[in-house]
Amino acid sequence: MGSDLFGSYAESSCAALFVASISSFGAEHNLTAMMYPLLISAVGLLVCAITTVVATDVTEVKGSDEVGPALKRQILISTVLMTAGIAAVTFLALPPSFTLFDFGNDKHVKNWHLFICVSAGLWAGLVIGYVTEYFTSNAYGPVQAVARSCRTGAATNVIFGLAVGYKSVIVPIMAIAAAIYASFRLAAMYGIALAALGMLSTIATGLAIDAYGPISDNAGGIAEMAGMPHRVRERTDALDAAGNTTAAIGKGFAIGSAALVSLALFGAYVSRAGITAVDVLSPRVFVGLLLGAMLPYWFSAMTMRSVGSAALRMVEEVRRQFDTIPGLAEGLAVPDYATCVRISTDASLKKMMAPGALVMFSPLVAGTLFGVETLAGLLAGALVSGVQVAISASNSGGAWDNAKKYIEAGLSEEARSLGPKGSEAHKAAVIGDTIGDPLKDTSGPSLNILIKLMAVESLVFAPFFAAHGGIIFDHL
Repeated sequence: MGSDLFGSYAESSCAALFVASISSFGAEHNLTAMMYPLLISAVGLLVCAITTVVATDVTEVKGSDEVGPALKRQILISTVLMTAGIAAVTFLALPPSFTLFDFGNDKHVKNWHLFICVSAGLWAGLVIGYVTEYFTSNAYGPVQAVARSCRTGAATNVIFGLAVGYKSVIVPIMAIAAAIYASFRLAAMYGIALAALGMLSTIATGLAIDAYGPISDNAGGIAEMAGMPHRVRERTDALDAAGNTTAAIGKGFAIGSAALVSLALFGAYVSRAGITAVDVLSPRVFVGLLLGAMLPYWFSAMTMRSVGSAALRMVEEVRRQFDTIPGLAEGLAVPDYATCVRISTDASLKKMMAPGALVMFSPLVAGTLFGVETLAGLLAGALVSGVQVAISASNSGGAWDNAKKYIEAGLSEEARSLGPKGSEAHKAAVIGDTIGDPLKDTSGPSLNILIKLMAVESLVFAPFFAAHGGIIFDHL
């Protein structure tokens, strides 16, 4: 869990360190300035440690309705403290001005430019987190509207949930675009790598609140299986609802940082492949754009189908056990848990071979057969399309999940009118939640890996593609 965030963290650090090494920092052997990306990471760990102390020792959560705001407050506190930390590191570690070698062009940069680059990524992450929380928390209108749509059945619930996911893309994309433009204008590709690092600088807090969801969910499952009092399950459900929102916030950070990291890697690929400009009007590039924009949908179709087929086998196994194990329906016998676990673990490994092959072979085929320009278009198309699909999938799934929790909790008059468990509205909400689980837990998060891994692989093979690629287009 969190491996995609760790991957983005490592890749953005490496990209920033590489660009710093070929700047005037490297030429003048200014080790402190070269280590600037790592200093940001170190300050981030210190800031997140302080934020944790605030959560555990300074403030106290007294009711279930305060859990969500308390977790959200952690992101704000860490962002504010990190901004001060970035300022301190920037003005202490960097010289007042220096030169970046921007793919052959010298770019003169001041130290406060880099402060803005890192801060742009940091605050863009906060915006993404808060917008994600608004669209996936049952305390706000979008999820409550999804819950109300359950009155008329599962179909309207699905329609409303999809609409929430699509609408939730708007502000995060604007925030990412603003961070990219500001960072590139001030410090070229180094600025974009630093913006990604800024977005991930509070990763310790982000992972803590991200892990909160599964912990609460499993606690609720244990409470139910152990036959604990109903009030215990009510409390774990309240914690789980807050955890669903924080998990969606974590996915938002992962998607935003993946976009920034992929763009930095894309710039490195273009430079290494010897491409002077990526011309969208060129047929070679435009063909790559179309194919790249298609890949996230193909990849998502494969992962969704994998989840569906594994779920089908699981349901068939559960039905078989009810039919063949005497006393199981009455609770007098023990189910065969091992077989169910084996089905899910086997599927998780075997069913990911085809999507993994799609990610690995797409850049190889495009670069070898069609050339470096088509591959540049492929990467750009996959980046632009993948970010949008990932955000909408994650937030639609989160909205459906919390709409069901909203009805089950019955904390408001409206929620009680939709419930209780087993009502027609609740059945419709369960269907929406079932559709949303593979979207928010499988297809959405895994798209981050698609756009980053394709960029990394293309960067590694760029010299080969430049020298030997374009077998088909060179003869047409």
